[in-house]
Amino acid sequence: MLSRKFVKSGEFFRSFSSVAAVRWSEDKIRDSLRSTLAERPSADPVWVFAYGSLIWNPLMRFEERRRASLVGYRRSFCLSTVLGRGDAKTPGRMLSLEPGGTTEGVGYRLNNECLAEELELLWVREMITGAYVPKWVQLTLDAEESVWALTFVANPSHAFYAADANPVTVGQLAAVAGGGLGSNAAYVLDLQDALLACGIVDPYVNDVADAMGAASRLRAAHVAEGK
Repeated sequence: MLSRKFVKSGEFFRSFSSVAAVRWSEDKIRDSLRSTLAERPSADPVWVFAYGSLIWNPLMRFEERRRASLVGYRRSFCLSTVLGRGDAKTPGRMLSLEPGGTTEGVGYRLNNECLAEELELLWVREMITGAYVPKWVQLTLDAEESVWALTFVANPSHAFYAADANPVTVGQLAAVAGGGLGSNAAYVLDLQDALLACGIVDPYVNDVADAMGAASRLRAAHVAEGK
């Protein structure tokens, strides 16, 4: 599992040397963080909206964690991965946000005293290839309180962007993909479990998990038949 030490030590950054053509430099990552903070819409505490692995493995130190919803975006496995959860021969799919719908997830309130350190950690983790676009969004906490929050949405112009995020397509890829951080299937199931632990049901994620299971069973049957 991805750890805070792995990211802060620089090992995570160096692990992307095989995709140096798309890996952002450390300066570019820091510039992205600075420009995003320059657009900070409020002096209120900074919240981060988690909709994927940040739910069960945030790495960041935070002051408060609450259920949250974001209107205008939906989960989408639209980012191809050839490293953490896939490789060049069997690329996997990672999660992002695309326009449309509503996403239920988790909001983290960061401590302003260590804000720079925690956001630097987050930026290296999420912006290592620029496959996401950081955005300030209006987040609703516990269905009652509105706050400004940072989140990361898909960059459709990126080389890793995959327009076909249909559950069947994603499920077939995730069933066989794996990389340095583990199998793509484990990522999908960890996401499903993390959402359920928060009382969240996402039909799209469930459909991907079902399609992944069907693909795995079919592959096992073919192996048993010697095909």
